[in-house]
Amino acid sequence: MAGGCAGATAWAFTFPLDCVRAGVQGQFIPPHANEIIQKQGAYHVLKNLWLTKGFWGLYAGVGPSVARAFLVSGSRFSSYEGVLWLCRWSGLTSAGEGEFGEEGPGPYDD
Repeated sequence: MAGGCAGATAWAFTFPLDCVRAGVQGQFIPPHANEIIQKQGAYHVLKNLWLTKGFWGLYAGVGPSVARAFLVSGSRFSSYEGVLWLCRWSGLTSAGEGEFGEEGPGPYDD
């Protein structure tokens, strides 16, 4: 749950940057090699998006993207925790020996 919330929040805050990136990448490139390509930069794409669609244009399509981010981040976090538990259960890794001064000094203690 925590991983899903963290991923969804991060995606919601950075979504306007993704809209600008998609606008820069989605510009038309003429098929003829003799034509001069005049692409707009990120600032011009942001300005055009703001003037044509307003503030909410920066968040167009945010719902499905945040839902996907919640599912992907939550599953990654859960998978990581599950594999870590299996490694500790099978004895492949230590179960936290030396952490927080429990069983002697840790690896970074002087």
